[in-house]
Amino acid sequence: MNLKSTRERILQTLLNSPRRTINELAQAAGISPISVRHHLNALLAEGLVTSEEERHGVGRPRLVYYLTEAGLERFPTRYVRLTTRLLDQLKGTLSPETISEIFAQIGEEIATNYHDVVAKMSTEERLEFLREVLAEEGFLVEWEKEGDTYRIREINCPYYYLSQQYPEVCSVDQRLISTLLAYPADKVTCVVQKDQRCVYIIRMENEHGKPTPTRHESPRMGR
Repeated sequence: MNLKSTRERILQTLLNSPRRTINELAQAAGISPISVRHHLNALLAEGLVTSEEERHGVGRPRLVYYLTEAGLERFPTRYVRLTTRLLDQLKGTLSPETISEIFAQIGEEIATNYHDVVAKMSTEERLEFLREVLAEEGFLVEWEKEGDTYRIREINCPYYYLSQQYPEVCSVDQRLISTLLAYPADKVTCVVQKDQRCVYIIRMENEHGKPTPTRHESPRMGR
């Protein structure tokens, strides 16, 4: 197997799904963990990848890997530096709450474009449609029903690297989900807080047994 193509596959995996372990990367690349470790050492030396320990349930922390800014710049979407500079400028003049609301409005606008499409859909039809909409925005998600609630789990986040420094960007998908489903999306875990996934809970009924209307609240921030 070509060394360059294998390393590119590892980098692509980390782009699509950051904070992966050696075993997870081995499975994605179709090679042994020993080989992945060898390639990661080379990528670490080149400054394209970095790592840190992450708590994961009980027991010892696990070592996870993710792209550096230099690693991100290897891909066609080379807008990270420009975006971070723009956000730096915004943070110099606007409050975090205002910036968060700006991003939330972006998510709401995306969802509003599909208002007529989802108007007659059931909740689960909307959830399936939501998966398609989020996929177009770069998110891979899965959902499951738990009693009167739905749990939406993001497999990856296209804003992961920006959110580490600018958690306000998390408002986009949260508002998009709430608006498209017409129910508030409560974030219960977040990658900004070093959780493995961002997870949202949709509660279909309130304590009186009636549907809970959508409320546009400030999302749970990582900082």
